[in-house]
Amino acid sequence: MKSRYGIRQLVEKALYIKRLTPDIENAINSELTAQGHISDIDYEALELLMAEMDAGRIKLVPSF
Repeated sequence: MKSRYGIRQLVEKALYIKRLTPDIENAINSELTAQGHISDIDYEALELLMAEMDAGRIKLVPSF
């Protein structure tokens, strides 16, 4: 992801398909590693993803 808010875009993708796939999870981890920090926007997106997973609206799946 080359955009300024790559993590947010990845979270949006997971929310859209209602699944957190290994590809999306790995891309989020790669973004975190590459950036070395997290913006407020990306942090809020990750909080939303975790809340949606806790509520059962987003499923963690082995593949899509």
